[in-house]
Amino acid sequence: MGVGKTTIGKALAKNLGMDFVDSDESIEERTGVSILTIFDIEGEDGFRQREAQMISELTGRKNIVLATGGGAVIRDDVRKTLRHNGLVIYLHATVDMLLERTRNSKNRPLLNRGGDRRKIFEDLMSEREPLYRQEADIVFETDGRSPHAVARDILSEVKKRWLC
Repeated sequence: MGVGKTTIGKALAKNLGMDFVDSDESIEERTGVSILTIFDIEGEDGFRQREAQMISELTGRKNIVLATGGGAVIRDDVRKTLRHNGLVIYLHATVDMLLERTRNSKNRPLLNRGGDRRKIFEDLMSEREPLYRQEADIVFETDGRSPHAVARDILSEVKKRWLC
């Protein structure tokens, strides 16, 4: 959340000649409502079920760069799907950077519950960080770097490791 998945993903997809797909946007298109609304009506569990189904469908497509929601990795089935259907790139940012990037955001359900945003990020990171790192083929630090610079470095690494 707030790490730059969409901006970096779009730049990477363009450079690779692929389509960019965001799983959250795909869910919103299918349901006709926002992720916030799904969280309000179905709770996080209901949303995570929809997310798992959507990611399973999307990973069956070819030639896409897929950005998943930040919490997708908490489900075993999603991790398995990602692991077996593509190259997994983890974009890492510090809590300070995430706080800065999301400071004005109103459409992030886990941050909109109220409470100390730093604590929320710290708790999310302690739960998710080991899972991100476990599944990632590549880890890129995004702090203090432009999204296009990160996308360029990822492209270089992808070409070096997988396309040559």
